[in-house]
Parts: sequence; structure tokens; C-alpha cells
Amino acid sequence: MARAVLGLVIVALFAPSEAWIAQQSGTTASLRGLDAVDARVAWASGANGTFARTVDGGTTWQPGTVGGAETLDFRDVEALDANRATLLTAGDDARIYQTVDGGKTWTLRFKRTGPNVFFDAIAFWDERHGIAFGDPVDGRFVVITTADGGVTWRDVPPERIPPVIEGEAAFAASGTCLVVEGRNNAWIATGGGRISRVFQTTDRGRTWSVAEAPVAAGKASAGIFSLAFRDGKNGVAVGGDYEQPGVAVDNVAITSDGGRTWRKASGPLPKGYRSCVVWAPVGKERALVAVGTNGSDISYDGGHSWRPIGTTGFNSVAFAGKAGWAAGPEGRIAKWN
Repeated sequence: MARAVLGLVIVALFAPSEAWIAQQSGTTASLRGLDAVDARVAWASGANGTFARTVDGGTTWQPGTVGGAETLDFRDVEALDANRATLLTAGDDARIYQTVDGGKTWTLRFKRTGPNVFFDAIAFWDERHGIAFGDPVDGRFVVITTADGGVTWRDVPPERIPPVIEGEAAFAASGTCLVVEGRNNAWIATGGGRISRVFQTTDRGRTWSVAEAPVAAGKASAGIFSLAFRDGKNGVAVGGDYEQPGVAVDNVAITSDGGRTWRKASGPLPKGYRSCVVWAPVGKERALVAVGTNGSDISYDGGHSWRPIGTTGFNSVAFAGKAGWAAGPEGRIAKWN
């Protein structure tokens, strides 16, 4: 009972006003990629070849553009520290860039073009081992992995990945339709088809399985947009329909067996479509924070029930310890209050 009361008190502190404090990103580009390294360092990325970095907790952000990528959209960023980061583009010109000098220079590590090429997200287990993936080609998702920190990438043989259903794809909305955990686990969230699904690997992408998740789907704009795993067993999927951002029906699913089975959240649910969800320490609690284009929500019970904590729209959210940021359209950046 005491734990429940504490959760209610914390919610009450945040519910009347925004949980976010606006910061100046220095850019007007739409931001979707976001990674928090620690309390001082965070990176964001987005449209028009844009990236931004802070090394002072967001007091100042330093925006920049990757040369030769001015027309591309960096939908995901993964950072190791203030100097080292990796960017992934979405679209029919899929590229991976890396910097080791805080964004002063960037090196192209991977490029693939074509009408069926559309990469969605990238993630790293550690400094050397990473994974990225793209929408289906010839009926299967494209998965690539690296074992040298992103310098070189290899395709996972497509026959090791379960075939997609009609219309199935992933959403490059926040870089969190792909997440990793521990040394070997990874999950990919999908939508667009008649059902939502989650693909799972326990061997760093070498082999995959897939399970249905009860998140609303049935149209190209609906499905799971983001995943968050607290450990190898307990995870949450959020989504909805980005064309109907205020519809709050079947937009959260929960797993306690590593993604082999999923069940609906009991509710109350987030107040609409949510494009990103993360685990975050809030006070003495371990909470989930989800954001979308019509606001953000928080859950203190593993995703079963949610309460609104703001109405400002964001695309992505990231935490490192108790420091958190959210990023969104028109260069919007805000820090957790």
C-alpha cells in the first residue's frame, strides 16, 4: 500500500503541468533520433542531415549537418560518449555514418540504395556489437550486424528471419522499433498488416522467431512503434495509429516471457498514439515514460496503467539514469522536469 501511495503522490506532482522543460536545440529540423549517454551528454538527429549534441546537460545544444547528407533523414542515433556517435538514415538511400570527434567529421560506414530499401533503426549491445534493420525485401526484413563497432556490416541470411505477412513493415518513428538488451537479445516491432508482431533474437541476430502482439493494426499507419525491455523477460510495446493520434485503443501490450507471448494492458491507457517508450527512474520508482504527437504519459506498474504528464507533442524520449530528454518536430527538445 505504501508503494502505491508513493506512486500516486509522484503522479500528482507532475499531472497538473508539463513534465518537460523546453530547451533550445538550435535547429528547426524535425527530430526523431535521440540517445542519452549520461546526465550531461545527449545526442539527437533528424531531417535534412541534422544532428545535435549537448555536453552540459542541455544548457546548450550544438546542431550540425553531415556533409553530403543534407537531403537525408537521420531517424536514429546511437552514442557512446561526447565524441562517438552513429547515425542511421531512413528512406531509399540507407546510410550509416560515424563520428569520433563530437560531430566535427563523419565517416560513411554503410550505404545501400534502391526502391525497396528503407532502414528503420539501429542499436548496439556494446562498443563492438550492433544491429540495424530495414523494411522487407522479397518478403523478409533486412537485418545487418556488426562486430567491429560499426566499421563493417554483414547481412543476416534472410532464410533465418520469419517471413512477413501482407503489408507488414516497421515504423522509423523514434529509432525504438528495434531494441537490444543484455549481451545477445534484440526485438523488432512491426505493424502495417492485419496484426502487430514482435520479432525476437537471443543470439545477436543470427536466428529469429516471431509472436503476435495485441496492439491495434489493420492499416498501413497502425501497429507497434516502440519497445522497451527492463530485462530479458519483462517488456512493453506501445503504438497506435499515427493518422489518428488521439485514439487510445489497444495501444499497449506487455510481455513477461521475453516476447514469446504478449497481453493487453489493463488500462487506463496512454491518451493516444505513442511513438516511443522507455524505462526511467522517477523518484524511488522504476517507471515507463511514453511520448507521442499529442502528449506523454507515465506508468508505475510495468505498463498496465498510465497517467498523462503533458500535452506537448514529441517523437522520441531517452533517459540515462535520472536525466531524460524528449525530441520532436521543428527542432523541439525538452528535458525531464
